[in-house]
Amino acid sequence: MTTKQGNGIYRARDGMVAGVCKGLARHFGVRVRLLRLGVIVLAVFTGFWPVLGLYVVAALIMKLEPVLPTPDEGSREFYESYASSRQGAAHRLKDKFENLDRRIRRMEDIVTSKEYDWDRRLAKDK
Repeated sequence: MTTKQGNGIYRARDGMVAGVCKGLARHFGVRVRLLRLGVIVLAVFTGFWPVLGLYVVAALIMKLEPVLPTPDEGSREFYESYASSRQGAAHRLKDKFENLDRRIRRMEDIVTSKEYDWDRRLAKDK
C-alpha cells in the first residue's frame, strides 16, 4: 500500500476504471482488491445501476491525484485551486508573474541609473 496524498481523497492515476476504488483504498488504508470485491458484491445485490451511478458520480467529483506529492501546504492549496478552477489558478499565476516583472523592472531601473553608477564608483575608491 502507498501513502496518502495530503488530506483529500483523490482518484488514482493508475487505477483500473477511473481510479475511484484505488483512490478510496489509498485514503482509507485498505487493500484495493477487497474494496473492488466489495463494490462488485454490492453491485450484484443492489441491481448494478445504483452502484454504477454512485461510481460515476464519485469519478466526476473526486479530483485526480497530483502527479508529484505536494510537499507543503502552499503547494497543496495551489493544486486544489488548479484542480477546481484552472482559469482562476492561471489568473493567480499571471498576477504573480506580473508582480515579479514589476519588481525586476524597478531593480533594473535602479541598477542602470546614473546615480547607481556614481555610488558604485565612490564605493570602489574607499
